[in-house]
Amino acid sequence: MPIEQRTWGMTKVHIFVKSLKMSYHKLKVAVIGAGASGLCAARHLLSRPQIFALPVVYELSDCVGGTWVYTDRVGKDVNGLPIHSSMYRDLRTNIPKEVMCFPDFSFDTRLPSFIHHSDVKLYLEQYTDHFEIKPHIKFRTHVEQLNPVFETTGDAQSSWEVTSLNLNSHCRSTERFDSVIVCNGHYSDPFIPHISEIEHFKGQIMHSHEYRFAEPFTGKNLVLLGAGSSGIDIALELSLVANKVVLIHNHSPISSPLPPNFLLVKGVNRFSETGVICNDGMEYPADVFMFCTGYNYSFPFLGEEVGLKVKDHRVTPLYKHIVHTSFPTLFFIGLCKTVCPFPFFQSQVLFVLASLDGTYKLPPKAEMDAVTEHEYQTSLQSGIAHRHFHKLDSLQWSYNAELAHLSKTDPMPPVTRDLYEANKKIRKQDLCNYKRSNYKIVSNDTWITVNPKPL
Repeated sequence: MPIEQRTWGMTKVHIFVKSLKMSYHKLKVAVIGAGASGLCAARHLLSRPQIFALPVVYELSDCVGGTWVYTDRVGKDVNGLPIHSSMYRDLRTNIPKEVMCFPDFSFDTRLPSFIHHSDVKLYLEQYTDHFEIKPHIKFRTHVEQLNPVFETTGDAQSSWEVTSLNLNSHCRSTERFDSVIVCNGHYSDPFIPHISEIEHFKGQIMHSHEYRFAEPFTGKNLVLLGAGSSGIDIALELSLVANKVVLIHNHSPISSPLPPNFLLVKGVNRFSETGVICNDGMEYPADVFMFCTGYNYSFPFLGEEVGLKVKDHRVTPLYKHIVHTSFPTLFFIGLCKTVCPFPFFQSQVLFVLASLDGTYKLPPKAEMDAVTEHEYQTSLQSGIAHRHFHKLDSLQWSYNAELAHLSKTDPMPPVTRDLYEANKKIRKQDLCNYKRSNYKIVSNDTWITVNPKPL
């Protein structure tokens, strides 16, 4: 065999081997946060070892659970970082556990339908153990920076660098990934709207993020602003000990029976020294004024280079509320509000993995942005305010169905929607007693009311 032919042959083999190695490259994915959405992302990354390398999950605290981790502490933690969780001591879920769970992992059937937050945390710990996620979590690790790494040509993003600080060793490290899934939650940075003359008020001002239990408010006059799920729940809890609770809101009228010391008022106008003057012209005395006004989206580890914008509670540029259209290997799970959380997270995670493994080919940036703009304008035209673009409520079902279709995965069973919507209706009719009900899912499209089995 001539030398030239042998050389060509070796070159051909070398090219083939190199191509084979490239085809077997496993995608390395980082997950930021070990709350429910981060654990879900890790679980499904681990389920596809032929495609994805072992994930790395960055978690600021020393345990899993995210917002479901209760602490008496408020303000700053021992490391001087803001307390993440907004959990209060006596919280019970406002969604039945039967539809709240991940589709592939159920809650203990002996538990009541509306469970204490500690049961949810235990459930997430069991989920972590069952799917062997814990070895892949870097606990007590603070993500400081997430930066894109570009090709040498400067026109194509190829990977990500995550710079983190280990809070135990105080060592800083940087790792590179093909993709990053951000699961840092959105219940930790309080949103506090401006109210005229607030500086004149002599009472206590706080946000529900700082609320832990009712006893310190015994015998006081309380005014709360905001009638979302947490605002109503906290107001009802406080009514058991307070002299009077006034809940200010801009929602449609609440028809449910309420405690005798509980008053609903539409619209806040300004503060006085001793209370709040509302749009009805009345002044309501207050020892404590509590903002139950929700939270800001916050991504302090993202630099300006990433180009993510948050304006009046809308995050852009995101396709399907998930994909950064300028950096389509950067994903955000769980930004949407008023959803059935854990199955919703799974729908989003499976969509992300489908876009990474090629099952679903993401459209070009221009097309993704155009689709998103159309959805936004349609939302505005239907009467949904700009700040509620990520609030899905009953829109979540068509959204989840679309994600399942695009990712070629099983859609949520109809019973999830049916029980969720039925509970929402029952809750509106009887805010004080709806959590006494218990349910059982009989099939993919049937649920019944039952008594729970004793633990």
